[in-house]
Amino acid sequence: MSEKSTEKSSVKSAERSEPTRLGVFKTYKLYVGGKFPRSESGRVYEVSDSKGNWLANAPLSSRKDARDAVVAARKAFGGWSGATAYNRGQVLYRVAEMLEGRKEQFVREVAEAEGLSKSRAAAQVDAAIDRWVWYAGWTDKIGQIVGGANPVAGPYFNLSTPEPTGVVTVVAPQDSSFLGLVSVIAPVIATGNTAVVIASEQAPLPALSLGEVLATSDLPGGVVNVLSGRTAELALPLAAHQDVNAIDLTGAGSELARDLEVAAADNLKRVLRPGADDWAADPGTHRMTAFLETKTVWHPTGSLGASGSAY
Repeated sequence: MSEKSTEKSSVKSAERSEPTRLGVFKTYKLYVGGKFPRSESGRVYEVSDSKGNWLANAPLSSRKDARDAVVAARKAFGGWSGATAYNRGQVLYRVAEMLEGRKEQFVREVAEAEGLSKSRAAAQVDAAIDRWVWYAGWTDKIGQIVGGANPVAGPYFNLSTPEPTGVVTVVAPQDSSFLGLVSVIAPVIATGNTAVVIASEQAPLPALSLGEVLATSDLPGGVVNVLSGRTAELALPLAAHQDVNAIDLTGAGSELARDLEVAAADNLKRVLRPGADDWAADPGTHRMTAFLETKTVWHPTGSLGASGSAY
């Protein structure tokens, strides 16, 4: 036998003896308080692509998980709202940087979740990354739009400044698993609020993967908490929760949104009602101003010396 034939025989023998590699399936978990717990109930539910093919098992969050997320969000609120707007902008920009490095993963997940081609899914992911950059730039500018000195008829300085509302429950869009998701989370935290996010019920995987990015992007634990599961099962107790200050109903259907508004009225929560959102359009500032309170300070002016000039 020739040397060449012997070499080919050895290669074929090695190929036959090499064991088949087992696939490593990803285990998706919740993102609460900067950690990745399984659902307290231990339940999961199957997530399928647009063609009905199984993708993964997602955690089926319980009401206890929702309460834990509120506790984490409240604990993080003081530090996050007290950070400078410039620092918050740096953190949001860091999120964009981290997403850029994991873009291929999100393109695949968005394509599977929404039944898009790879090119259209890539355009969605690019737009989502750009949206983080957009809101990063607004963190230290929104106060100049909604705050400032007010002209008053009297010897006073009158100054208004915006402050974050507090803990915000966000019902993420059902039909836009990533761009829509980012478009509702980023304005909430850009203005100093903390968020409890209910991911899209049918397509939660991009949201759960986003939690992994947030955990490695300098965002303090608890600022964003991501739950997956049955939207109505989670949203109703959160709407009635006394330590939740506001709720974004974007991903709630009309009937559920009505029930959530009734529940939210119990402690006078701010409510952002669902609308016909075009996630590809210029987002504007309305989602940031929806979760801001205005603090007004009055300070008496006085006279300086005999001339009576005021300060």
